[in-house]
Amino acid sequence: MSQQSEPSVELADIYQQLGVREVVNAAGTKTRIGGSRIREEALEAMNSAAEGFVELGELQASASELIGEVTGADAGYVTSGADAGLLLSAAAAIAGSDVSAMDQLPDTEGLADEIVMPRTHRTGYDHALRAAGATIVDVGTNDFHLGTGATNVEPWEIEQAIGEDTAAVGYVQKTYTQPDLETVVDIAHDHGVPVIVDAAAEVPPIENLERFVATGADLVVFSGGKAIRGPQTTGIVAGRQDLIQSIALQHLDMHVASDVWEPPRELIDPATVDGVPRQGIGRPMKVGKEELAGLIRALEVFVELDYEAVSAEWQRQAELAAERLDHHDLLSASVTGGEGENVAPVTEVTVDASASATELVAALRDEDPRVYVGADGMDHNEITINPMCLDDDELDYVLDRIESNL
Repeated sequence: MSQQSEPSVELADIYQQLGVREVVNAAGTKTRIGGSRIREEALEAMNSAAEGFVELGELQASASELIGEVTGADAGYVTSGADAGLLLSAAAAIAGSDVSAMDQLPDTEGLADEIVMPRTHRTGYDHALRAAGATIVDVGTNDFHLGTGATNVEPWEIEQAIGEDTAAVGYVQKTYTQPDLETVVDIAHDHGVPVIVDAAAEVPPIENLERFVATGADLVVFSGGKAIRGPQTTGIVAGRQDLIQSIALQHLDMHVASDVWEPPRELIDPATVDGVPRQGIGRPMKVGKEELAGLIRALEVFVELDYEAVSAEWQRQAELAAERLDHHDLLSASVTGGEGENVAPVTEVTVDASASATELVAALRDEDPRVYVGADGMDHNEITINPMCLDDDELDYVLDRIESNL
């Protein structure tokens, strides 16, 4: 089915040395194929950090200051990916500043451990919340998809589910999520319960860094390895000072004698905790000095970007792809997204009924270098091309391989 041609893209030497086929990424910032490309400035910071040593708590405090500045939050923390950020956020909501509760997790006997979530916000990623010991209480239905005008969840359903065992309300931010975040925050805060927002892939636009905190969310989780283009193994949590402190206490290396324990005061106030905690539930999810330095530098660069110019370039590439593929006898293509809260435009490609999107996706992945396109719509004979991780030569290669495999 596939006719091989010489790749027109530059390949990384390391993958060739290891005998691993490289991927040309037209699927977007997907973790399973490496996320995004780390910024050059971040790589330089990581190489510099590797040359010396530092107290990681102090480096986290520096990151906290920057995260607070760019998000409007009290404080922030760098985690080993957004999923680790969710786990630590749940642990903070459950344990608070109680060092004995921290030591107990993920055993939550005697602790308020429920996280209320709209059912349609449930994803495989909420396993991270459960890994901290949380019990997820989901509410609502899937009625919106019936096309009757009904919503998936009503505000009163969330309020009714909050009780004495509620530790937090979980909210997954997408353009289609219901109810709106402001309504959920109002309900949760009326009951003295924090709101944890999973916004892992919700930047750009850059304004989204501030949006969720400004709406009242208590903890907001972003990926550091997607559009921010920091190390793939980093995540960002922004939020309330007391909750960020709890995250730090459950993540940092606490193998220290109490009489010489001097945590960074920007992150941890020793007067608010009853002694030095044991190693916490987050200890296996360490973040190295190199990742911390790289994320800090990447975030500094990201917030200074001319986002309009970046978005315009993605739009140009998406339109180029749509125009070229739309002329193919077995394809129709158009550009969607890229406006408002959408991260980037994508080219949506519908494969004619006489061909198979599933077979096309499989054939593209068998190329050398392999081609990954968005495959969520395969059941509807659709694929997508996301320009976020493509240069023009790579885009041309992707389009050539699509045309050659039909």
